[in-house]
Amino acid sequence: MTCVLIVDDDNEIRRLVSSYLEGHDMHCSTARDGDEMRRVLATNTVDVVLLDVMLPGEDGLELCRWLRRETQVPVIMVTALAEESDRVLGLEIGADDYLTKPFSTRELLARIRAVLRRAPQQLAVHKNVGNERYAFAGWLLDANRRRLTNPQGALVELTGGAYDLLLAFARRPGEVLSRDQLLEVTKGRKPDPYDRSVDVQLSRLRRQLDDAELIKTVRGGGYLLAAAVQRLTNE
Repeated sequence: MTCVLIVDDDNEIRRLVSSYLEGHDMHCSTARDGDEMRRVLATNTVDVVLLDVMLPGEDGLELCRWLRRETQVPVIMVTALAEESDRVLGLEIGADDYLTKPFSTRELLARIRAVLRRAPQQLAVHKNVGNERYAFAGWLLDANRRRLTNPQGALVELTGGAYDLLLAFARRPGEVLSRDQLLEVTKGRKPDPYDRSVDVQLSRLRRQLDDAELIKTVRGGGYLLAAAVQRLTNE
């Protein structure tokens, strides 16, 4: 079932859109602002985000930039602003589509389906996770729950991008992964020579793991998870 995250501070819009989409075999989660959006993304697999531009606190453009840095989930921007420059800005910062209020729910459904058809499926690291669990150097990575536990048994909060990188390393124990490979695996797109998102996420992952020896740089090659990895059977 397709999972749609509706980020809008208007209670009525969230209710109406959720009701319509769920009537067409989609599951909907909702959020009123950026904080709630991040909490939903941390605990749920989301296939597309319907993101209002005018939000309290961080606006939709700021949140779209964050989504592009941290995830590969498709984003449809929604706004009451009808100026062409506003639509262009949303697309330039990474939105996959743009819809102007008021909109018909039929058109929204068609746009969601179109965005999902265009979205890369084969490379996304969070697809087809199943019940994957990995143990390495005292750490436990539960891919199904998107949870990481340190050797002391405490949960470690990872950003979406850092989590995707760690899962990519755990799935390929002992394998040196280049920046280009990591970008393809975690972002589902071909490498761009100016895209430094992998470097940023690697830095965050190392900092969040608080262990400089776990992710090693291989000169001229890429990066390696420097620990024996055991894939655990289901409990």
